[in-house]
Amino acid sequence: MTKQIAVIGAGTAGSEAARQLISLGYSVTLFEKENSIGGHVRQWHKLFPDRKNASEVVDALFMEPSDQLTVKYDTEITSVKKESANFLLTASDETIMSADVVLLATGFDLFDAYKKEEYGYGIYDNVITSADLEDLFNSGKSLSERFGHKPQRVGFVHCVGSRDEKAGNIYCSKVCCVTAVKQAMEVKELFPDAEVFCFYMDLRMFGRYYEEMYKEAQEKHHLQFIRGRLSEASENREGKVVIKVEDTLLGKPLKLTVDLLVLMTGMVSSQRTLQIRDSLGLAKVEDNFLKPTDSHLHSNNSEIPGVFYAGCCTGPKTISDTLADARSAVLAMHQYLKDREF
Repeated sequence: MTKQIAVIGAGTAGSEAARQLISLGYSVTLFEKENSIGGHVRQWHKLFPDRKNASEVVDALFMEPSDQLTVKYDTEITSVKKESANFLLTASDETIMSADVVLLATGFDLFDAYKKEEYGYGIYDNVITSADLEDLFNSGKSLSERFGHKPQRVGFVHCVGSRDEKAGNIYCSKVCCVTAVKQAMEVKELFPDAEVFCFYMDLRMFGRYYEEMYKEAQEKHHLQFIRGRLSEASENREGKVVIKVEDTLLGKPLKLTVDLLVLMTGMVSSQRTLQIRDSLGLAKVEDNFLKPTDSHLHSNNSEIPGVFYAGCCTGPKTISDTLADARSAVLAMHQYLKDREF
């Protein structure tokens, strides 16, 4: 009999895992709480480091339903329970599915910028998040239309909700620095005369071609990088944002007025990850991401045989890392099912 595999989440990890599982001959049911695949990538405009259109990645992941693939959109999994050798999954439409293996590809949520009241998100019109900026890029609406004039100064604040003990997240979200550089370059290309600032703690440009982007940002686009954490944002009578920053390299406080302030919000464990974790009785860890049995040798395995992880449910990852992790998870599931045959 064809083994039944349930994949929860049709973002980058879940969609890629489903594609690979089908190629191995398995029957897959893909559950997605939204009405389309792609997850967060679907909301993005261009990707780092090569400025590829995000839609190209989403299009490559798309699959038509078939005899091997059932896709359930607008469907949340409310609980997963171990039942003898199989798992019973209860969906939001009250249907119940039995599966031999379950893959959690439940992704991440963006940090809620409202929690950083001192930055003024939701209070001042000209304070937005990096996701909001990508929405503007995607909409085709220029920043001039959004603000009624060409911005003369734009600031990007790194590490919003990441590496922040006050927010309860001491980990690095991995993609914020390079996303800030990408977005800052795009803004500078739209408005060559504007001054663009990046306020950072430490620049973590770890990936291939990331350092080249950083060099291009300085030498070609003349972006200004200031090491220091934003302490406060307020609004003046003209609707511009007044920010206070301490330059930790110079040891001096700075006060700047910008037309637009962009907050680089980090990743947090998604609410549906936490819900399924609790229904299965998986271990709770401090950062709320799921913990594999061994981060080196079994990075896709949970403590429950037959339950596997892929993508950002175990921590922040780039798109490339997520695709590789999904393929690794498929191999782990394939080996698990093969071992059960004997």
